[in-house]
Amino acid sequence: MKKVVVVGGGISGLSTAWLLRDKARQAGVELELVLLEKEQRLGGKIWSIKADGYTCEWGPNGFLDSKPQTLDLCRAIGVEQNLHRSNDNARKRFIYSGGELHRLPEGAPSFLKSRLISWPGKLRLALEPTPFIASAPAGIDETLADFGRRRLGQEALDKLIAPMVSGIFAGDPETMSLVSCFPRIAELESEYGGLVRAMIMLAKQKKRDMAAGKVVSSAAGPGGVLTSFREGIQYLADALADSLGGIVKPGIAVTAVEKPGSGGYRVKCSDGSQQEADLVIVASPAFAAAEMLAGLDGGISGVLRQIPYASMTVICFGYERDRITHPLDGFGYLIPKKEGCSTLGTLWDSSMFENRAPTGKVLLRSMMGGACFPEYVKLSDDEVTARVKKDLKATMHITAEPSFVRIFRHPQAIPQYTVGHGKRLEALAELLKSHPGLILTGNSYRGIGLNDCVAAAQKAADEALVVLG
Repeated sequence: MKKVVVVGGGISGLSTAWLLRDKARQAGVELELVLLEKEQRLGGKIWSIKADGYTCEWGPNGFLDSKPQTLDLCRAIGVEQNLHRSNDNARKRFIYSGGELHRLPEGAPSFLKSRLISWPGKLRLALEPTPFIASAPAGIDETLADFGRRRLGQEALDKLIAPMVSGIFAGDPETMSLVSCFPRIAELESEYGGLVRAMIMLAKQKKRDMAAGKVVSSAAGPGGVLTSFREGIQYLADALADSLGGIVKPGIAVTAVEKPGSGGYRVKCSDGSQQEADLVIVASPAFAAAEMLAGLDGGISGVLRQIPYASMTVICFGYERDRITHPLDGFGYLIPKKEGCSTLGTLWDSSMFENRAPTGKVLLRSMMGGACFPEYVKLSDDEVTARVKKDLKATMHITAEPSFVRIFRHPQAIPQYTVGHGKRLEALAELLKSHPGLILTGNSYRGIGLNDCVAAAQKAADEALVVLG
């Protein structure tokens, strides 16, 4: 019987362990499987905190149902019937600019009417499909900022791309890699010569495919409905942990992964114990993996340390509904850096999921920090609260005092796919060839969302079965 140790009890580690066990059973492969997690609580950054009738998400608040990975996992573990999809409000998204909230246009007519982009900015965007726009530089890992300026213009970069990058990655578009963060957009430009041309061609293809009973993605990437559970997204992590049962060992930190002379791997733990394994899957953040693999391979550890992380502070404010004049009929809003606010944006959580706040109250969740403002994670609670209140007054004219406040700090929240990320992944793949049976997975590599983590877990489980024969 082969033994596998999974390191990390976040959604990546839990999903990998569950999928590997399931695939091994189907293949008739007997495994001894152990999952080690340094914290007593499982789920990593997935944590739904309930207090005073509110449900506050410490990290992500769900996943899009347009990709199959997480939905398939929910179906497999028997929790599909408990899925809770956001209401139609989640379709409406806003950008704060020039002292007001602008709804993001969903089509050409609404785009022309929108005051978010000036007429000179709109004219610059109209040039995107023309031959006057330079093509992607060959062999260059282009930043998102350079791509935005080249294809869409400075105003679109400032008011559309930069807020999107901060909202998804908490990142700085001046350092983030286009091909690593949004590979589909890079592919569309390469295939069609421009984004507008790609949208037109894909729209035509979609009509043809829909007539044939098929569906294709839009040029802007996958859509879908934001999906969670009534209990919060932590329900998924808890369900995975419960299904795995005694396989999971919380409160045990891995200090080192070694290769003994007898073959296989030795996983050394903080409590003095050690696990002998034929295969080790590390599902920890890159910086944590770097520490535990330093003695095994300094090259792997060195590359992992080159993957930076952005800090983030999450602030939940609860209000009496009748104290807020704004209709809160949407997902929330993002704030361009040039607006000079402290927050990156605010989500109207109780508008998307009606059970996130007590009756007669609302829950707003603001984000602060990111790659552009790393020092904000060190601000005091009083300073954080004051800055959020100031921004909410400016953006939504809220003058009432919140009756509920929770502040969560993430010093190393989100991995940053900066320029050179693809080369780093290539280097890791080459170095790992010297260590068959050592697998890295998680959101540090090829996607930070929940769907990405589950997709990576599927790939890791498949690779593990191949290695184990």
